[in-house]
Amino acid sequence: MTSIPRRIGVLTGGGDCPGLNAVLRSVTKHAIQSGLDVHGIEDGFLGLIENRVRELRYDDVSGILKLGGTILGTSNKANPSRFATGQTEDGKVIWEDVTANCFDTIEEHGLEALVVLGGDGTMACAQPFAAAGIPVIGVPKTIDNDVHGTELTFGFQSAVEVATEALDRVHTTAESHGRALIVEVMGRNAGWIALHAGIAGGADVVLIPEIPFKLEHVLEQIEWRTSIGRRSTIICVAEGACMEGGEQVVHALDPTSPDPVKLGGIGEQIAHEIDARSEVEARAVTLGHVQRGGSPVADDRVLGTLFGAHATHLLLEGASNRMVAWRGGAVGDVDITVPGQGQRTVPIDDPHVLAARSCYTTFGDDVPRKLREEARGRGPRGLLR
Repeated sequence: MTSIPRRIGVLTGGGDCPGLNAVLRSVTKHAIQSGLDVHGIEDGFLGLIENRVRELRYDDVSGILKLGGTILGTSNKANPSRFATGQTEDGKVIWEDVTANCFDTIEEHGLEALVVLGGDGTMACAQPFAAAGIPVIGVPKTIDNDVHGTELTFGFQSAVEVATEALDRVHTTAESHGRALIVEVMGRNAGWIALHAGIAGGADVVLIPEIPFKLEHVLEQIEWRTSIGRRSTIICVAEGACMEGGEQVVHALDPTSPDPVKLGGIGEQIAHEIDARSEVEARAVTLGHVQRGGSPVADDRVLGTLFGAHATHLLLEGASNRMVAWRGGAVGDVDITVPGQGQRTVPIDDPHVLAARSCYTTFGDDVPRKLREEARGRGPRGLLR
């Protein structure tokens, strides 16, 4: 008979996002109600490495549903299997396997199972503990919505809401000055935020990593909109988007991070090219970490609560090494190794892409010439957003 853990540890790994506290609240309250002890591990796996663990009681998670971020803290630089412990004299990073420290912490606090909230990197970090026989339940988190094995992650819908509001706001200033306004959103290798926010915010151009773009098509879209009387063009671009035959724009390098290449700047690059190659003035806005902050929207609070309840339910059933997942419109679960099979990116024939194209939006890979010709001559009233 599979044993049910009496004391569980919960951590939030990787980048922060709205909805983490909703999951923590759900896991903790459900576990306490079921007679389990819950311990919070501070700053993700760093808390296991450095032995920073504290008990979570009902009052600790009461009133946190609406709070952004995570009450436990997080870290995206704490992979126990490859942890930066210093640098050599010539500046090279010293990497060490400190998994043994984590097992010592787990033993000292009597933790019999782990609930880990994070993306594919966090799920990968949990593998040694699952392999050692410690029951692990993963809860997928990322604003990029790119975790393989689930159709939706909490945090995504809040980020889309922030990006959509930004697009709504730049519409008015772009119209006032007759400009092209570029809003750069997050999305390293997956363009889900740019795609959904672009549709919701009525962007005329959406540029995502999955579809390399040609600047000529972007310029043609601007020129065409000007020719039919439109005073502005709104462009939503993911930070990982790149021109056809080109490379992603790198903002900075961090050798101590699991993802040493930090992207950013594609929006400014596009604005510069528009200024240089057209008569339309362009401006760029980079949202950056604004998308990660603030209170979660209602949908993320609900999803986080569902995910947390299911994670605890799995432990009470004696399940191990599973990841909670949203599939087919309902909460379920998959093997925790599934996220390691690759990122969930936007298919080029995704219904959202096709719907956007039907509304005269270009992805920079082509131009809707037929639709444009049909609308040409009708003037601005012939094109409703």
